[in-house]
Amino acid sequence: MVSELYINSTPKGERIALLQDKRLVEFHQENKGNNFTVGDIYLGTVKKIAPGLNAAFIEVGYEKDAFLHYLDLGPQIRSLNKYSKLAQQGQGASKLTNFKTEPDIEKLGKITQVLTKGQQVLVQVVKEPISTKGPRLSCEISIAGRYIVLVPFSNTISISKKIAEKEERQRLVRLMTSIKPEGFGIIIRTVAQGREVAELDKDLKDLVKKWEVGYETLKTAKPNDKIIGEMGRANSILRDMLNESFDSITVDTKETYEEIRTFMKKIAPDKEKIVKLHNGKEKLFEALGIEKQIRTAFGRTVSMMNGGYLIIEHTEALHVIDVNSGNKSNAEGSQEETALKVNLDACKEVARQLKLRDLGGIIVIDFIDMKDNEHKNLIYSAMKEEMIGDRAKYTILPLSKFGILQITRQRVRPVVDVKTLETCPTCNGTGNIAASINITDQIENTLDFLLTKQNEKKVSLTVHPFLHAFYTKGILSKRINWFFKYRKWVDVLKDTTLGVVEFKFIDSLGEEIEINK
Repeated sequence: MVSELYINSTPKGERIALLQDKRLVEFHQENKGNNFTVGDIYLGTVKKIAPGLNAAFIEVGYEKDAFLHYLDLGPQIRSLNKYSKLAQQGQGASKLTNFKTEPDIEKLGKITQVLTKGQQVLVQVVKEPISTKGPRLSCEISIAGRYIVLVPFSNTISISKKIAEKEERQRLVRLMTSIKPEGFGIIIRTVAQGREVAELDKDLKDLVKKWEVGYETLKTAKPNDKIIGEMGRANSILRDMLNESFDSITVDTKETYEEIRTFMKKIAPDKEKIVKLHNGKEKLFEALGIEKQIRTAFGRTVSMMNGGYLIIEHTEALHVIDVNSGNKSNAEGSQEETALKVNLDACKEVARQLKLRDLGGIIVIDFIDMKDNEHKNLIYSAMKEEMIGDRAKYTILPLSKFGILQITRQRVRPVVDVKTLETCPTCNGTGNIAASINITDQIENTLDFLLTKQNEKKVSLTVHPFLHAFYTKGILSKRINWFFKYRKWVDVLKDTTLGVVEFKFIDSLGEEIEINK
C-alpha cells in the first residue's frame, strides 16, 4: 500500500491530507488561531469549584473556562502543585532526582480537598474546545515522543498492550529500566517494538529536555501562559504514523519544507529524502486531484465505489449514518444478497468517513435490513476489521434486531467540517449575477491594462475550470492570440474554488494583483 502525505499551507493554517493508494483516508485542518491543541500544558487559574460535579472550572485564556474533573487530577496532583510552586519561586530544579513527592490523593475524594478558588495549577489539554464547550483538562501531565511517553512524578514503566510477544515486552522494560531518570515514569508505545536502546535513549533525552525547558518557562510564567506546547499537527502525525512507512511527504511552501525536513532528520534521518517541495504552477491539492476528493467526501450524501450511498447527519449528541442501496437494487440475485453486498461496502466507507471527519462520541449506523443472523454477524466482523487501523479509541456493539450498529469513538477535537455547498461569490445568495457573457471582455480589458498601461513583466491568470478550457483548448486558443498580441506568455491556471465569473491575476512574485472590477 502506497502512503503519501500532502501538506497545503494557506493563510488560515495548514491542510493535511493522507492518501493511501491515491485515495484520501485522513484529512486535517490546523487553524493558526487554535491555541488549544491536545497535549498543550498551561498555567491555569481555578475560577470556580463545582462540588456537585466534583469538578473545577479553570481559566487558561479561552473565551470559556476549561473543565477539570476530580478523576482527571491524577494521584500525584499534590506533587505537581508543590513542584509548580517551587519553580515559580525560583527554587527546586527541573530534574526530579531529589524532589520529595507528596502522598497520592484519595481515588474517590472531593475536589474541594485539593483545589481552592484562585489557585494556580499546571493543566494539560486532553480535549480541544468543541461546539459551545471549553477545553477539557487533566493534571496527569505526560509528554509524548515517538517511541515513549514521559510521565513526571511516577516511577512505573508501562507498555502498550499491542506489543504481544513476551520476550519483546521484557526486553523493552529491561532497557527502559536501565536508562529511566529518577522521578519519571515511562509508557512504551507500540512503535518502540524492535527498536535499539540508542533510539529509545535519544527519544527519552529529547522529552526530558522538553520538560526542562518547561521548567525554565514556568519560573517566569504568568497565569494562562503556555508552558509546554505540543508540536504542530503535521509533525504529530509524522511522529505517530511514520512507522507505517510513508512513500512521500509533499509540501507547498519553503518554510514548511524546512520545518518537516528538520523534524524528519531528528526522528528518522533515513527518511529525510522522502520530503519534497511542490513547485508546480497549479495549487498542490488541485494538481493532484485532492481538492476534488475532499469536495466529494464531505457532503451530506457520500457515494460508495461499487454503487450505493451514505447519508450522514450530525447532531449535538450523536452522528447518524444511513446506508442506501441506490442503483445496486437489482445488481444481485436476491434482496438479501443485495443488502449484504451494499452493507459490506458501507463498512469500508463508514470506517473511512470516521477517520476523515474525525467523528467522535456516539455514531449510529442504520444498515439495510437483513434477515439472516449469519449475515448480521458478518457485518459486525467486517466493521471491526475495517476499524483496526483507527488510532482513536473506540467500541463497537453488534447489530441490533433493527439493523442498527452503534459505535462510540474518542472525541478530542471538533469534527472536521468542509463546506461542500457554496454561496455564489458574485450574487452572495441573491440569485442574480452580472451577465456571464461579459466575463471574457472583463478579462481581456484587465489583461490589456496590466500589460500595456501598468507594464507588468509577467502575469498569470487563474480562473474556473470552464474558463480554463475556453482559454487553453485548441491550436489557436485565446492564450496563443495573447502571445502574438502582447509578445508575452500568459499562464492560465484553473482553481475549482473560484466561481464561473471570478478571476484573479498573479504577478511575477506570485502575489495577487488588486483589480477594481
